[in-house]
Amino acid sequence: MTEISLAPEALGAADALGGLDTPALLLDGERLERNCDRMRERLASHGVQLRPHVKTAKCVEVAVTALRSAEGPITVSTLREAEYFVDHGFNDILYAVGIVPHKVPRLARLVRRGAKIGVILDSVEAARALAEASARERVELPALIEIDSDNHRAGIQPDDPRLFEVARVLGKSLRGVMTHAGESYNCTTVGAIEVMASNEREAVVSAAMALRERGHEAPVVSVGSTPTATFARSFEGVTEVRVGVYVFQDLVMAGLGVCPVNDIALSVLATVIGHQREKNWVITDAGWMALSRDRGTARQKVDQGYGLVCDEAGRPMEPMIVADANQEHGIVARRDRGPIDFARFPIGSRLRVLPNHACATAAQFAEYQVLREGRPTEVWERFGGW
Repeated sequence: MTEISLAPEALGAADALGGLDTPALLLDGERLERNCDRMRERLASHGVQLRPHVKTAKCVEVAVTALRSAEGPITVSTLREAEYFVDHGFNDILYAVGIVPHKVPRLARLVRRGAKIGVILDSVEAARALAEASARERVELPALIEIDSDNHRAGIQPDDPRLFEVARVLGKSLRGVMTHAGESYNCTTVGAIEVMASNEREAVVSAAMALRERGHEAPVVSVGSTPTATFARSFEGVTEVRVGVYVFQDLVMAGLGVCPVNDIALSVLATVIGHQREKNWVITDAGWMALSRDRGTARQKVDQGYGLVCDEAGRPMEPMIVADANQEHGIVARRDRGPIDFARFPIGSRLRVLPNHACATAAQFAEYQVLREGRPTEVWERFGGW
């Protein structure tokens, strides 16, 4: 285990965070801003629009930081997100989960409030249902056809003849195509992510070109995943990029080579509540109800358990991880199962845990404790629900 002494900055962190109850969700404001600036500048240099996916943050302050704007464009994955962000002034929103008829009335109410709301679908049946539901509500919801670029989840293959039938049913509601390269999360090298990014781009660009050749307008060509957005060599033919986890980063992204560990802006503050010396465990008050059940790094070269343990100042304490978790108890151990110096983890001391999956961990909390120079300065509300 790396020896961690009580340096002045660690003592300062203890003073600064001492007033917070645990578990608490910490958000490093400086890291957040750097992550947002980096992606915004990268996409601007390629001439494509950033449409951040706010499902990760579910927080207006984070969305404004990502865009330096309080209007959009943004991507959402729940109707609750769409409603919340319209309430806070955002007016250009893509609801990026396959649309079904019973959700149209809630979106229609947002359209009548002046918001531009887009939807996605991937079948003739969904296109017909959207047309009928939109007619009942007397609104038009612009639609993107979802393209399957990696056999990961939903979508139409770019060379599938059904693409043209869906476009025909949508008619004037058709705005273009979109895809999500979710399989990039399973890549093992940067080179593999670059190939995935190329496949992602080629799939939607070819689908858009095919639609245009058949006389359909397809001005929007949308791609999105943090790994492919980070490593894509070209965005030629793409008009917008949807990314979400990049604002915080996490251990899965670090394991993919997307970011270093010290770019991760999110952590969970936990308190040491016990020692199990015969089992070589340190027990904290942050179990899976705080960290989530996500074990995304288990498939990577370095398994981070339920999260990488840091000292209270946020410095990684390799090889300490949360090796297991119960509902309200985190079990901290060495990754190599070596002996622990329990004197370094006194009862009542604080640790931080970096998350495997920022979206899943953030979902366990109602607020972010925002840090500036290691000290809590603001509390940002986070919401949930559908």
